Amino acid sequence: MVRPFVAPLLTIVGGAFIALGGSVLAAIGTILASVFGLSSDLFDLGLALGVVTIVVGALLWAFPSTRRPLGALAVVLAVLSIPFAFGGFVVGFLLTVVGGVWAIVGVPTLASGHPDPSAGRTPPWG
Repeated sequence: MVRPFVAPLLTIVGGAFIALGGSVLAAIGTILASVFGLSSDLFDLGLALGVVTIVVGALLWAFPSTRRPLGALAVVLAVLSIPFAFGGFVVGFLLTVVGGVWAIVGVPTLASGHPDPSAGRTPPWG
């Protein structure tokens, strides 16, 4: 089996957009917090979501055998990014969801790069 390429790439790029959206929200939150005297700790959560999404994308590339749980985690992080990071300006949300779903339902490939014809079939004795 070859290493997946598209799903981790989409997840990492989506995570970068989420981190960017989170940093913009954190900057706006810090300004508003200083003007109105509020705490700005919650605004940093979007930036943290982006960094964690990038790490999940790197783990998808490094450990292809764990693509299904990591893909599900990427989708959950993308949904969480909507209120905390503007969804990465919606682009990060969409890229991360597509990358996560691609990792979950991706077709296993052989070393030659062609889809494995036996993927998803069970042997007649089992």
